[in-house]
Amino acid sequence: MSSQTTSKDLYADPVNPALPKGDMELDLSRTALVVIDPQIDALSPEGVAWPVVGESVTEHQVVPNLLRLFTGAKAAGIVVAVSPHYYYCWDHHWRFGGPLEHFQHKVGAFDRKGPYTVEGFRASGADFMPEFKPFIEDGKTIICSPHKLYGPQANDLKLQLGKQRIDQVILAGMLANMCVESHLRDLLESGYEVAVVRDAVGAPKVPEGDGYLAALINFRYMANAVWTTSQALAKMGQAG
Repeated sequence: MSSQTTSKDLYADPVNPALPKGDMELDLSRTALVVIDPQIDALSPEGVAWPVVGESVTEHQVVPNLLRLFTGAKAAGIVVAVSPHYYYCWDHHWRFGGPLEHFQHKVGAFDRKGPYTVEGFRASGADFMPEFKPFIEDGKTIICSPHKLYGPQANDLKLQLGKQRIDQVILAGMLANMCVESHLRDLLESGYEVAVVRDAVGAPKVPEGDGYLAALINFRYMANAVWTTSQALAKMGQAG
């Protein structure tokens, strides 16, 4: 990025887009807010991923925007689901993996003692952000089984949404170019209508590339809508 180009310019929508804008309109009776990895390791300065995601999370105000989305979704009475990321001891013995898998295992991201214990879980990097807990732990939010790589193919998100007769999803969370984009692609392929909230996602910025920009480009190509938090709240009938 040149000294004359800011990230705001880099992420701005094109002045003369070639692709048509999405026309997604919500039917709240069949809409869910799905938040991916709203966990300390992904979103907090205390988390192990902060050195690579902190700039993006801060720049886009991801945590306060997720808080606004949780608040608005609960006020609108729509289904809220969380797709978390957990690793157990046996996951560290996989015989192969991609670069991000190796990074996560090396730093201990999303690690838990096991699926049947919460020993050491509370306030660990795998735990939910404290400000989100009143919404996530209210007995109504669906907390899905963990996804292991990036998409929801290995967890029960789509089963849970289907059992609620949901076919429209507002998607937010972490990481934009990995888990969020992978959830987007799989949900689209499964026949869901999906909007991504562009300022409620963040991604790594590393020498290999800006993950947020990579994701944003693909969101524009594929998502049924790309909204800001304020736009998503307006669609839900809540004040932005």
